Amino acid sequence: MKKSPRKTATSAAAVLRQIRIVATDVDGVLTDAGMYYSESGDELKKFNTRDGMGIKLLQKTGVITAIVTQERTKIVARRAEKLAIPELHQGVMDKLTVIREMAVRHGFALQQVAYIGDDVNDLEALRAVGFSASPADGLPEIVAAVDYVCQKKGGEGAVREVVELILEAQTSRHKVQGKRG
Repeated sequence: MKKSPRKTATSAAAVLRQIRIVATDVDGVLTDAGMYYSESGDELKKFNTRDGMGIKLLQKTGVITAIVTQERTKIVARRAEKLAIPELHQGVMDKLTVIREMAVRHGFALQQVAYIGDDVNDLEALRAVGFSASPADGLPEIVAAVDYVCQKKGGEGAVREVVELILEAQTSRHKVQGKRG
């Protein structure tokens, strides 16, 4: 089902220019995969503000942003609300189905979706989308399956790294189109 191993820089740029939805997992991607608990039982997660800014930058270009996670927490809902992420899907056991339905609802093909994941429950979705990525510390089978392995670890700017690739590819597309027009 998965396309050939890693895309070349040229083919990756062509795919990245077509991306219209960027979806990400939470634990291990937007966070460092740690689960922190206070004495009173509160669960805490650490998010990277640079990832958040990257999401905002994508939104400014019209790219739809999404969180698709198996977990269900108020923390993630608050983060999605703060970043105005329009597609928040928590408690998801079948991520590919949710991503496919989201793409159809917005009128896009799976080839126009980028997904960032780090663990085995992301594998099916990573294999199906147009561009797949993993943080540097994703599980070995995930790292082996994706189009791009980030230099950054989860929770340390991996999402921003992927965002920068997309923005760079799409900016170059707009420059080329502007020269033609």
